[in-house]
Amino acid sequence: MQSKLPHVGTTIFTVMSALAAEHGAINLSQGFPDFDCNEELKQLVSASMQQGHNQYAPMPGIMLLREAIATKIARSYGTRVNPDTEITITPGGTYAIFTAIATYIRPGDEVIIFEPAYDSYIPNVLVNGGTPVLIPLTFPDYHIDWELVRSKITPRTRMIMLNTPHNPTGSILSETDMQVLEQLTDTHNLLVLSDEVYEHLVYDGSKHQSILRYPALLSRSFVTFSFGKVFHNTGWKMGYCVAPAHLMKEYRKVHQYLCFSVNTPMQYGLAKFLETPEHYLSLPAFYQEKRDLFLQLMAGSRFTPLPCKGSYFQLMRYDQISDESDMDFSVRITKTAGVACIPVSAFYQDGHDDHVVRFCFAKKQETLVQAAERLRSI
Repeated sequence: MQSKLPHVGTTIFTVMSALAAEHGAINLSQGFPDFDCNEELKQLVSASMQQGHNQYAPMPGIMLLREAIATKIARSYGTRVNPDTEITITPGGTYAIFTAIATYIRPGDEVIIFEPAYDSYIPNVLVNGGTPVLIPLTFPDYHIDWELVRSKITPRTRMIMLNTPHNPTGSILSETDMQVLEQLTDTHNLLVLSDEVYEHLVYDGSKHQSILRYPALLSRSFVTFSFGKVFHNTGWKMGYCVAPAHLMKEYRKVHQYLCFSVNTPMQYGLAKFLETPEHYLSLPAFYQEKRDLFLQLMAGSRFTPLPCKGSYFQLMRYDQISDESDMDFSVRITKTAGVACIPVSAFYQDGHDDHVVRFCFAKKQETLVQAAERLRSI
């Protein structure tokens, strides 16, 4: 039987994490913390289990959590979202993205995707019969060339996918970007799917330019988020999607047959946890301190850092060290220096290689100190 994804193999994250384990390397490759999540949050989830919240939650998610998210959105972005009709709880951000694509992309529809791109985007489009239209971000600061975007829009273009803060590059979209996007999507009647799982990981005083700040954009958008990314518990696979009621109505038709409902005790725990805004308002400073520490520790190495304005990933050029491909370089330093990273070419469909690798700095201080010491020796 013919595969729907004939060219898809094991993800680079699995490959590099396995290589790190095999060689006892420090794993700065896959995007997850090596420290635990908040103790209070764990206790809240445990308490919700003891209180009997262990059966199916409502299909869109418990109202208590959706109301807490609506309050958080109003506080963060000044936008009123209806928790009854415009928020759906999902088993993670990746799921939320897939469901939006499955809901609206039909065979022959074109979806604009910016590369380097998180690895699920293209397969999500392909498995639903769509055609990815790949547009490179402009190296080395990875900004969007909007004139190039205009040239790629056709009568078949159905959706534009965004990711800000961006994985793997750490770039963020500006207010000007959002204004241009608003004009383009209105002119061509396009849907927007915005991956904002790192929404609170924005640094140096910048503001996250969420779709949720722009009512005209929100009226045609799905916006996806991850509790796992912001609250240091990626293994919980908890997220949510925000969209206007007319889009969410169709989204929920698909959602109810993909998973129906999401982990009940975790929803109650998260709802209670969100009552304290400092739990998410403190995140920019928390992760900026880790970014700055990693950069400070890497000073004097032969790696050249690229700007990281958001996310918990730091890109490094290694052209002063080697002319190897980024894949060969990543494998070699995992084996010989004992630090695993991700080759950025893995985020391009054609393997485009700028000799840049990605390190995750969502790690304990001692992990970063040890990793940087090894990397400085290369």
